[in-house]
Amino acid sequence: MTATGVPSTNEEAWALAGRWGTARYMTPFEALMWRVEEDPRLRSTMTIVYLLDRAPDWGRFLAAHEWATRLIPRIRQRVVDPPFALGMPTWVLDDQFDLSFHVRRVRLPEPGTLRQLLDLVASDAMAGFDRSRPPWRASLVEGLEGDRTAYVLKLHHSLTDGQGGVQLVGLLHSRRREPSPDKPLPEPPAAEHASALSVLAEQAAGALRSVPGGALRRAAGGLAAAGRTVTRPAGDLADGARFARSLQRILSPPPVDPSPLLAQRSRSWRLDAIDVPLNELKAAGKAAGGSLNDAYVAALLGGFRRYHEQLGAPIDELPMAMPISMRRGDHPMGGNRFAGARFAAPVGEPDPAERIRLVHEFVLTAREEPALDVFGLLAPALNRLPMALVARAYAGQTTKLDLQASNVAGLPYTAYIAGARIDRMLPFGPLPGCAVMATLLSYAGTCCIGLNTDPAAVTDPELFVASVEEGIDEVLALADGSARGADGRRPSTN
Repeated sequence: MTATGVPSTNEEAWALAGRWGTARYMTPFEALMWRVEEDPRLRSTMTIVYLLDRAPDWGRFLAAHEWATRLIPRIRQRVVDPPFALGMPTWVLDDQFDLSFHVRRVRLPEPGTLRQLLDLVASDAMAGFDRSRPPWRASLVEGLEGDRTAYVLKLHHSLTDGQGGVQLVGLLHSRRREPSPDKPLPEPPAAEHASALSVLAEQAAGALRSVPGGALRRAAGGLAAAGRTVTRPAGDLADGARFARSLQRILSPPPVDPSPLLAQRSRSWRLDAIDVPLNELKAAGKAAGGSLNDAYVAALLGGFRRYHEQLGAPIDELPMAMPISMRRGDHPMGGNRFAGARFAAPVGEPDPAERIRLVHEFVLTAREEPALDVFGLLAPALNRLPMALVARAYAGQTTKLDLQASNVAGLPYTAYIAGARIDRMLPFGPLPGCAVMATLLSYAGTCCIGLNTDPAAVTDPELFVASVEEGIDEVLALADGSARGADGRRPSTN
């Protein structure tokens, strides 16, 4: 097993595959992501684009997906939501699963540029899922210039977070081009005939069975808490006050107004991608006393600073959010394990090393917040409220953010799908009302930064991408520049 939780060999992956995404019910937090899409701006669609060195054989490609649906039952499961949100959305095996619906083959018109590919992907990503089927789609896109092919995988965020998605990739993709005749081929899992009422009855019955033991456990917990209060009243009061202060910080919006330049919003997405050498980005962060993530965020902020200056609207700070992973080694594979932190980002700081230091301090502070996972704690209560009200309140918060930035540790080795080598992995997170969603995914020594921007907010996307590239170069200059060209810039990766 690698440091990122990805199996080291195909055999290890096959042995672990059945453990991915085994929970019967969504967590309350996942249920919110599923239900809040009553507002189409809040769709939680994650997309990853693989650029392949050649077109895989279509028959082998289909067989690989059939094998994946047998190896990991979650891939064949659809969501059944109890009526009136009286329980948690439930994963059930689709009794009418049809692989041909989930896997398609399309061709780009000539000349088949990367821009055409990303526009096609954005159009597909903006469309909602058919909620009567498992929430994923895969496309093999042929006709990309240079005799290349792309594989596009679209997942609903309720299935997993970014790190869980990397676990899934590590379980399913091979480390060699040749077929693996010895890999297991389980029988297709038996379908379930479930309805909204039947899953509600199932959860109600489960709740009734757990009442005696649950009541005893709650009573014991209450007695233990009371005992601690008697013996350590000052400490308990201090902990409670610390949590209350943390809660206020977490729930308060960043103490800065959004950028007027990025104020408009729409329901449209534009996708762009930038490659960065992993070792250089890591070295740049280390040179300034930070991490790869700190250098990545500082580079984004440098790009925002340049974009605003170029358009004659300089700013000192902007509101941004960042997911903080809550995963531990003992957590089951798949699912969602993250919390969000918001802060006023130091866009106007011209020194990249100082920006890295400021970002580093914020992330360290955020990880220590006692109330960091407050939305996970509030999710059960929020699921009881009218979802239109929850969606309106959530959108009211996210539209006040100019940037969300996510960082996912990916596969450290080269992987293959149906005999085609994956040369690049381009990640694109959902755009839940903010102006820009940036996602970094490392793969085989390269970090790809996927930019999902709202065209109503970022009105000059070419200038914005060029500005972010300059912000990256500025950060990379902190480290040894031997891997860059004579002009000090990164070599082109397109």
